[in-house]
Amino acid sequence: MSEVPSFPTSLGTSTADEIRLLGQDLTADLMGKVGFGELAFWLVALRRPTPSEVRVFEAVLVALADHGFTPTAIAARLTYLSAPDSLQGALAAGLLGGGSRFLGVTEDCGAFLHGALAAVDGELPDNDEGWDALALIVVAEAKAAKRFVPGLGHPVHKVRDPRTPVLIGIAEEEGLRGPHLKLFEAIGRVHEQVLGRRLPLNGAGVCGAALADLGLPIELLRGFALLARAAGLLGQLAEEQRRPIGMDAYLTVDRNAVYVDPT
Repeated sequence: MSEVPSFPTSLGTSTADEIRLLGQDLTADLMGKVGFGELAFWLVALRRPTPSEVRVFEAVLVALADHGFTPTAIAARLTYLSAPDSLQGALAAGLLGGGSRFLGVTEDCGAFLHGALAAVDGELPDNDEGWDALALIVVAEAKAAKRFVPGLGHPVHKVRDPRTPVLIGIAEEEGLRGPHLKLFEAIGRVHEQVLGRRLPLNGAGVCGAALADLGLPIELLRGFALLARAAGLLGQLAEEQRRPIGMDAYLTVDRNAVYVDPT
C-alpha cells in the first residue's frame, strides 16, 4: 500500500461536523464576528488585520466597486442579455475586462512604486523635498524608457479624481500613509516638470499604493480590485434585471453600424 499524500493548507479544512478556517472554528469564532473585508485581508496575508488596516482596506474596496457604465459593467450587462441563464458568465465577463486600462492599474501602480522604492540605495526620504527629488528621478527614468507612469491620468476625471485625497486622508488618520503613498503623492506634485503636462493621480493608482503600504503581496493587488468590482458587477446585473439597458445598448451600436470598404 502506498502512503496517502497530505496536502498542507493554512486556509480551510473540514470534517463531518466542523469547519475550520485560518485556524479558527468557522461557526464559533468567525461567523457574525468578522467582517468580509477583514476576512479577505486575513485570507491573503495570513494575519488578522488591525482595525486601522481594515478601515483603509475596506475604503479601497469601496473606491473600486463601481464607476457606472464602464467597459466591465457593459460587458457584464451585454453578456447577461445574451445568456440570462448564466449569471456567473456575466460576472466573469465583467471581471475578465480588468486589465491595464481598467482595474489592473491598481496592481500596475503598486508594482511600479514598489520597484522604485526597492531601487533606492540607502534610507528613504523623511520629508516632502526628499520625496519630490526621488519622484523626479522615477518619472524621468520612466519617460526615458518610454514607459507610462501607472496611476497618472483618468478618462473622466481630468483635473482631480475625488477618491485620491480621501483615501490618502484615511490612511493618514490611521497612521498608514506609508512610503508607497508618499512617493505616489510626490509623483503627483512633480510629474509636470518632466512630462510637460499635468495629470491627476487616479483612484486605481492610489488604491494600489495604499494596498502596498498595507504589506499585501504586490502580485495579488489586481485580485483585490477584482474582488471589489465583483460586488459592483452584481449590482449592475441586479439593475439590469430591474431596468434593462442591454438591448438598447446592443441595438444602438448594431443599427448604426456603417460598412466601410477596407481598401
